[in-house]
Parts: sequence; structure tokens; C-alpha cells
Amino acid sequence: MEQTAWRFSDDRGQLSTAAAPPSRVVAYIQAGATLEELGVRPVAVFGSFHDGPEPDPAKRGALPVGEVGYLGAGGDLDVDALLAVAPDLVVAVSYGGGQVYGLDPETAKHLEERVAVVVLEVGQAPTLARIRSRFAELARALGAPAQDATALSAAEERLRSAAGRAPRPRVLALSPAGPGQVHLARPQAWPELRELTGHGVNVVEPGEGPGAGWSTTEWTTAAELRPDIVLVDIRSNAAPIDTLRSDAAWRALESGARILAWNPEAPCGAAAHAAFFAQVAGAIEEYAGATEEA
Repeated sequence: MEQTAWRFSDDRGQLSTAAAPPSRVVAYIQAGATLEELGVRPVAVFGSFHDGPEPDPAKRGALPVGEVGYLGAGGDLDVDALLAVAPDLVVAVSYGGGQVYGLDPETAKHLEERVAVVVLEVGQAPTLARIRSRFAELARALGAPAQDATALSAAEERLRSAAGRAPRPRVLALSPAGPGQVHLARPQAWPELRELTGHGVNVVEPGEGPGAGWSTTEWTTAAELRPDIVLVDIRSNAAPIDTLRSDAAWRALESGARILAWNPEAPCGAAAHAAFFAQVAGAIEEYAGATEEA
């Protein structure tokens, strides 16, 4: 029986082809969690240089621990480790320039000599919808059904409605570095934060200075921005909230704002984005309700 050729062009413009749709996918953990959400289960995932010997629970999403292997991260990854599970496709992400995130450039180069690699842009893509649509296209190309976007549309409408109410709360996104230091997110550097702004949410800018994605500063600076809602990075490389309470500025921030968990590397599917928008909308609604009662 003649096999149908499989073709997919990634965000670098590179075309991957195969005699049949790939069935053994290895992916960067965020991409793997996204594919799982969309109906394609990878055989294994790998982390980045920020990750450790165990998969980050925040990035893992709904990937079943016992069924999807973890190949390691950072310097522990080489071509042999990535090829150990005999993948016929590797799905990676990029934060600009088409560079494979999470892999040493030499490792990525030698990997592409052995197996098809699809790279999707998650940092510099123009919109969150673009990222979502590209992952959906890949999932469909791998045999997954189309996803229902009803919940996403409802969450976006709820967010717009909440954001349109006065007074508008100040929303700050950050990643704790520990007591005394914090990374404040630059909204335009993060697609999900740009999307919040596009829906009318008042996302706070940390101010000018070095750092394309983050402004690294003291907790006192974060407190001086007077946020009403704080999105806190929950990835493993961020300092846990429990370790911050020795810092008086964090305690002041925590006591005066609504604290929401934020995963900057959440799955890029409609369900995950709907959950994020609904979470932020709920916090804005609670803020508005409390303000009206005051």
C-alpha cells in the first residue's frame, strides 16, 4: 500500500518530510505538554538549562508521569540521549532567531542531521493566537482532531468585560529570584502578557533598564509599583513564595495584592489559554467587587 507523504514547515521556514506521519515524538517539555493537550502524546520530553534531573511540574502540564519519559535537561542532554527512544520527530521551541531553546547549539545541529526537527516560535511570535494556531496545525498534521475553542472564546469575552470595568487594577508579572531580588516581566516580551494588554488589562511596565524579558531589581521596587494583582512565576527555577517571607517588601506586596500563579511556559493550547484568561478575569472581578464594597 502506498504511503502518503508527510510534510510540515516550521517557524524557521524549514520543511520536514516523511513517508508517513511521525508517531514517535520527542519534544521540549512545554511543547510536549501542548501536544498532549491537543491529542498527541509524545514518547519523551526534555528540559532546558533552567531545569534539573526531574521534570518541572509546572511545565509538565497533563503529561502522564509514568507514560512519557524525561530525557534530562541542559548539559546532561546530548544527541545520544535524545535519540535513545528512537524518535522520528523532535518538536522544539524558539525564543527568537529560530535557535532551538534548551539545547546546546552543537547538540541541536547534530540532532538535525539524524532526525527531523520542527521548531515553533513561542517568544517573538506576534500574537498568542499565532502560537496556538501553529501548535494546532502541527497536532492536526500528526493526526489529532481539531480542538473546540468555545471555552477560549468565552474566557476572552469574560476577560474583556472584567478589564473594561473601573477602576482598573494594576497587574504585575514577576519571577521571584529570592529574598531581596526579583525579576519583573516586561509585558511586551511575553505573548500572554501582550494578550492581556490587548484585552484591556492594565499590565504594569517595570521601567527602562537592561534585560529584554525581565528587569532584575529589588522587592522594594516591585512594591513601589503598587500592583493590585501579582502574577508569580511558579516554575521550578523561580524561588518559592515560602522562601520570600523574610523580605519585608515581599510581605507588604503579598498583603496588599491578589497573588496568582503564573506559568510563563504553560501549554500553548486553547484549554490552557482559556484557563489563564479565566484566572485573571476572576481576580479582576474580585478586585472590582472589593472596591465597590469599600
